[in-house]
Amino acid sequence: MENNYTYEEAYAELQQIVVDMESGEIDIDSLSEKIQRASDLIAVCKAKLTRSEEEVQQLLAKLADDPAENQEDGLADIR
Repeated sequence: MENNYTYEEAYAELQQIVVDMESGEIDIDSLSEKIQRASDLIAVCKAKLTRSEEEVQQLLAKLADDPAENQEDGLADIR
């Protein structure tokens, strides 16, 4: 799946597929295609969330590793 979607775009499209399925707007002939698309969108969202979580963890670890630098910036008490 193309990974040039933002999280918000992928999530919005996924939500629309769910709404369409719940309302019965998807015919049986395109159901499989929509489910595959939803699966792809879920993978994009999960990858973006995982990447963001890893980046946040790295930043927090960096802040925790150098308390002297953080104190200079007034960030020593943030944890």
